[in-house]
Parts: sequence; C-alpha cells; structure tokens
Amino acid sequence: MTKTDSIVLDVLKGQTAPTPPIWIMRQAGRYLPEYRQTRQTAGSFLDLCYNPELASEVTLQPIRRFGFDASILFSDILTVPHALGRDLRFEEGRGPLMTPIEPEEIDGLSSIGGFHDKLAPVYQTVGRLRSELPAETTLLGFCGAPWTVATYMIAGHGTPDQAPARLFLYRHPERMDALLTLLAARSAEYLIRQIEAGADAVQIFDSWSGVLDEASFERCCVRPVRSIVEAIRKRFPDVPIIGFPKGAGTAYDDYRQKTGVDALGLDWSVPLSQAQRLQKDGPVQGNLDPLRLVAGGTALDEGVDAILNALADGPFIFNLGHGITPQTPIENVQRMIDRVRAWPSSANG
Repeated sequence: MTKTDSIVLDVLKGQTAPTPPIWIMRQAGRYLPEYRQTRQTAGSFLDLCYNPELASEVTLQPIRRFGFDASILFSDILTVPHALGRDLRFEEGRGPLMTPIEPEEIDGLSSIGGFHDKLAPVYQTVGRLRSELPAETTLLGFCGAPWTVATYMIAGHGTPDQAPARLFLYRHPERMDALLTLLAARSAEYLIRQIEAGADAVQIFDSWSGVLDEASFERCCVRPVRSIVEAIRKRFPDVPIIGFPKGAGTAYDDYRQKTGVDALGLDWSVPLSQAQRLQKDGPVQGNLDPLRLVAGGTALDEGVDAILNALADGPFIFNLGHGITPQTPIENVQRMIDRVRAWPSSANG
C-alpha cells in the first residue's frame, strides 16, 4: 500500500497542516439526495452495506460533492455481530433491531464459521474505493468498539442510557468479559482485513462509552480497544488508528495512553481547553456540535471559528462531534467547509 500527499495521514502522524483537513462522520447519508436515491435502489439498509457497487457509490458521493480530505467506508458497526450469526434488521424510525443475546449464548459465538466470508462484500467495497478515490483522499476503515457493539447485542436495540448492557455487566461480569474479548478479537481481524484491502487508517467508534462509571469504563472501553490496537500494530505498525470514545469526559485525558490509539476523536461536549491539553500528546479530531451545522448562520460560524482558534495550530482534523443529522441543509455543509478551508484568513472575519 503506497500513499502520498495525504494531508489527513500527515496530521494523524503528528504534523500540523497550514489549513486543517476536514471530513465528517456519516458524511455519506440521508442529508444527501443522491444517497436517498441510491438507498432506495438498494432495497434494505443491509443490502446497501453488503453491495460493493452501491456501497462504493454512496461513499464516493460526498467526495464528489464536497471534496472532503478523507472518505470513510460506508457500512455499519453491527456487521460484526451479524457476521457472528446474530440476526439484524433495520426499521425506519427505530434503527437496528436484534434478538437480545443471553449469557449462555456467548461461548457459542466463537464457533460460528464463515465470519470473513460474510464480510467479504465489505472488503470488496474497500478495494473498489481505494482504486476509485483520488490519490490524495485518505480512505478510512472503521469498526464499532466492543462495548458499543455489545450494548446493541444485549438490548436488541438502541436505548437512551444502555441500561440493559450495564445491568448485564453488573449481573454477569464474566460473561460480559467473554463477549468483549470475542468482539475485540473479531473486530481486530475485521480492521486488519480492511487495511489489507486498501484502508489507509481506521477509526474505532465507541459511541456509548459515556454511560459507564470509572471502573466499568476501564474494563469495557479501555481494555478491549487496547487489545484491538495491539493486534493491528503487530500486523500494520504504521497504520494510524483513531479512537472515538464519545461522552468519555475526563476519561479522555489518558485514553490515548491507555489504549495506544494515535488520535482522539472528540465529541462536542469536550471543552476546547481540554482539547488543547489533549492535543499536546498528539492529533485530535472534532468537535463541532452537529446541531450548529443544522442551525447554520452565526451559530455555525462561531462554532467553527472557536474550534479553529483553539486547535488549528497543532495536529488537528476538523470534524463534527458526532454524525451529521439527516435534516442538515446541504448549503450549511458547504458553508462550514468553505470557512475551514479559508483558514487562517478567516481568523480575521
């Protein structure tokens, strides 16, 4: 894998860019009319994820429209449990739905065969993307962190505070450890295969890390991610890894050191003073509130400028603090991109 002139990779390796690179989480999605059309062609959401031609198309759509500096594979964090034999479907307005896993079912997951065969379309999508993307556009692979994936497997659906998974942890700690260990091993394999297929860097999404207490965060978020990072390093020591422990709060402070990730994705609740401290140890990414992007106007401009003023003088990738929402006006996305790319001249208004 050769890669030249990638501003995102340069930043992920600790360099400071004159103008920060930009991409946004869920940049291939429902806010784009071309995505909605392709999604309708695909049939179901899962059919879209597992169709290399269509998944490549929707991944490329925001690159064609906006020229983001990185492109992230279009897929879903729950393809891993799906490949482990768990049922999965998506319903409009409800999101992912699964049959909740029982404690006694966990050991049986390790005997499920054909894991990589089921995920072969995802690897094919990565290969197609690397051949079709501009050479300077970084291709990001990703997976869900074991804790976040486990929360859906246990509850069977999304919940406001992941109480079912937290209760499972407290009532069945050894079973939770077994589930997280298995998910970490399989997720590491999944990311390694994505890198082999052409991904330049990878991101680990821990979207529900913020619901855990201190001891549980160490057990459920830090340890499994560290094992993923260690496995990737053995095979690809130089491929950058971004960790995104959404809602981690003060636990962000030593997350990089404890897990070994290269860069930190910051959610919008992270104070910029904390972000500046975190940046002293390496690259950070984030962290505009997605609703500022929905609002547009002064709220958007002020949010963008505050982040750039705080972080643009160090290794930094501009992003949202979570995924873009479907109701976001396209013109606001372009306004945000233009403002970031006008830096540093925009610093004076």
